[in-house]
Amino acid sequence: MRRYLVLACVLVLAGCSATPGPAAPATSATAPVTSTSASDGAVNPDPAKFAPQVVARAREAGVDPQLVLAILYNENYKPHDPQLERAWQNLKPDAAFGVANMHRATYEQTRRGRSFAGRDWQELPDDPDLAIQAESWYLHDLAAQLPAKHSGQYTTGELLALGYNAGPGNMKAFARGTKPGTQVQTYLSDLRANWAKAGAAVGKG
Repeated sequence: MRRYLVLACVLVLAGCSATPGPAAPATSATAPVTSTSASDGAVNPDPAKFAPQVVARAREAGVDPQLVLAILYNENYKPHDPQLERAWQNLKPDAAFGVANMHRATYEQTRRGRSFAGRDWQELPDDPDLAIQAESWYLHDLAAQLPAKHSGQYTTGELLALGYNAGPGNMKAFARGTKPGTQVQTYLSDLRANWAKAGAAVGKG
């Protein structure tokens, strides 16, 4: 909640004076699954509205759509408005972009060799479908790094979510039985709380 209030204050303080990021290119390597735009979030902030994109992009990347959407719920702690995100990024250059809250370095690594390789990180705030596509492929990449055997304390989906939140190195440590810190444990608790509604939204409930 505190982060939400901080971000709202940024929009009030910097909204008119913030310099927008570069405009998105006119062409795209991958067409959006639907016409849903980031600005729709101001009207309907429920990530379930992205269920069609989630199902399509998760299938494309070979990952669980329920996991993809549950992570979107976790990452929905702030309003995903393009103007707000860019105003915040002007104050905090390492801030994440898009409905899946992806950092630049992660996006740059994930897009290599993929159908969206020609898309720029700066496009994420304006294109939820691209953000979901990048999230799905990053989960695919994390799954490839997950040890075949792990402690059993967490499900595979939970470990991938922890990797999404804390990075692959920490994910591997958690798979070996390392206990997460308070912030990561909260992320896991939120994931579990969001799991059922994410499943229902993608038809797995």
